[in-house]
This record gives sequence, structure tokens and C-alpha cells, in this order.
Amino acid sequence: MKFETLSIHAGNRPEGAYNAVAYPIYQTSTFMFEDIGKTKGFDYSRTANPTRKVLEDTIARLEGGKAGFAFATGMAAEATAIHLLSAGDHVVCGDDVYGGTYRLFADVMTRFGIEFSFIRMDSRQRIEDAIRPNTKMIWIETPSNPLLNIVDIEMIVDIAKKNNMLSVIDNTFASPYLQNPIALGIDLVVHSTTKYLNGHCDVVSGAIVTSTDELSARVHYLQNGMGTCAAPFDSWLVLRGIETLAIRMEKHQQNAAKVADYLVAHPAVDKVFYPGLKDHPGHDIAARQMKGFGGMMSFVLKKGSNVEEVLRGFDLFALAESLGGAASLVEHPGGMSHASMPEDYRQTVGITNELIRLSIGLENADDLIDDLKKALKKA
Repeated sequence: MKFETLSIHAGNRPEGAYNAVAYPIYQTSTFMFEDIGKTKGFDYSRTANPTRKVLEDTIARLEGGKAGFAFATGMAAEATAIHLLSAGDHVVCGDDVYGGTYRLFADVMTRFGIEFSFIRMDSRQRIEDAIRPNTKMIWIETPSNPLLNIVDIEMIVDIAKKNNMLSVIDNTFASPYLQNPIALGIDLVVHSTTKYLNGHCDVVSGAIVTSTDELSARVHYLQNGMGTCAAPFDSWLVLRGIETLAIRMEKHQQNAAKVADYLVAHPAVDKVFYPGLKDHPGHDIAARQMKGFGGMMSFVLKKGSNVEEVLRGFDLFALAESLGGAASLVEHPGGMSHASMPEDYRQTVGITNELIRLSIGLENADDLIDDLKKALKKA
């Protein structure tokens, strides 16, 4: 089946008890045993829940993985994934990852003896130089948040395999509609399903998709032991959102291409980060490993611009964190999504005060451009 069909028909649908076409929300904490040691496959919703299981199976099939696991938040998924490691292990990670990821790694997990090196992932030599004898994992975002940097997934896979490391990718920006890292050899795919998979800004949740039976068993053990699983209603919301993922992603990126072209030509804009632009660093790699360039972009206002007034000048673009919903969003990474990074570190990696991030929604592109035109007059 093609992606659009899988997004609607993957998983156990229609439901078996009454043939409901929309899979029900099994809003229960526990399940009755049929006899001592005998269940119908579920005993307690932290361990497994029918609604969550359908979501997990659906995401796994869309990503081409062995198994899927749904979590309470994207950060719960990341925290579970990093617990595959032990004290004394080392991780090589992209330097411009989501601010919450940086905070988890640099401020939280280091307290438990896991070490991290944050580097730009555009050079094989730089990555190999960062590997230590205790390096056990390489963690990437591509496109990255918020600079839309592109990482060569096949290069990462080759390095990881040659050094016996786990390779992990946050595939949130691309979604499985545009990018399938497991087909390129990645071991573990992480999502904030809050974003494009849900697509409506009405839930927070996360996911992990595994590539092997061994990893599946380890992730399920951690999910159950740590209690990081998604709730039934949240699972149902993401499951519903996935049914329209394909058509939403097409509209997101159609709008984004028009907005990017407009921003490139605007006199108040110094630089635009969007993988669909031919001069974007890594454009050729993105064109090779992605089916499209997505709906996320960032741009840098010229020095001396009044960034705060620009941010206040939007009507359609809501000033808000998160991304991937039907409504377009604008945010200031330095003061919002990446505020947890130290300021000197943000400046070093390119997350400057003049950087603005856009999540391009499903509105009419001309209306979005008109809104940008009005806001940028205040630069």
C-alpha cells in the first residue's frame, strides 16, 4: 500500500468488537483477566493499551520499522531513548538541536554520568574526530531545529556501523511522509508527534520507532518501567491526525516554497534557511534523502532590525512555540524554543537574536505573504 493508504488503514482497523471504523478510545487503566495468567492481550494501560497499540503499529508501518512506541511527550520519547545508554557512555550530537533536547542532554543526563559532544554534523572528519572509545550513540536532527541544517543520513549510518554505535534521528521536521531514515539504515527514529503527525496543535505526545527486535524489546522495557507512555485519548488524537498527514504535508510545503521565495527577495531579510532553496547548505543531500522540503523555515533579519516589533506585527502567524499545525506560527528561537541553551552557545551555533522561525500552516499562501509583508515593515 502507498503512504496515503497506509496512514488510514494501517493498524488493527476496523476495530474487532463492533466493527467501528474510527478506532475507539479505550479509556481504561486496567483490563479484566479471563483466568489466572490469561488475558486478551492487555492487562494494564501503562504496559499496553489497544488505542495506543494501533497508533504505535501505524507509526511503525509509516516509518518502515519493526515496532513503534507512543509516549506522553516528545521529550518523554527522547528521555526513554537516551536511557538505552549507561553511565560512562558518550554521545555525539548535533549542535543546533531543539533546545529541550540540549537541556535534557547537557543539564540532566550529564548528572547520571552520560557524556555529550555537540558538533556541526556537516563534516565526516569532524564527526569521526569527536568519537571516543566510550562513544555509544550518534544523535541527529535533519532538517535541524531551528537552522534547518541537513545531515547526510547515509554518512551517519556508515560512521555508526563502523564504530559499533547506535544511530538515532529526530524525524519531527520531515515526518515519515517526507523522510524514512530506517530505510537508509538508521537504528532508532524519534518523533514529537505533537507536531506534524498530530497536525492540529491539540495534543502533546511523542514516539519511537525501532529497526530491530532487540531494540524493540529494550525500548518497551524502558517505556513500561519508566511509565513514559502516551494516554489513550492523546493516542487517539494523533491517530486521527495521521489520516490526513499526506495531504497536509503537501500543502505545508507548497506554501513554504512560496513564502521562502518571498523572504529571499525582501530587503529587511539577510538570510533564509529553507532546504528547498537551491543555495541552502545541504540542498542536494536533502533532495536525495527527502521526498520534499517540508513546511519549516527560519530567516535572519538584518542587523539593527527591531525584532520585537516584527514579532508583534503579525495577525495570521501566531506568536507561539511548537510547529506543524494547521495554523501558521512564528517564534523567536533565542527567547522561546531554544532559551534553555546558554546565550553564548546559541550565538556560537548561529541562533542569533535576529533569527525568526516560521511554521508554515495550511492557510492561503498569499494571505501568509501579506501578513509577513505587514510585519516586516516594522523591521
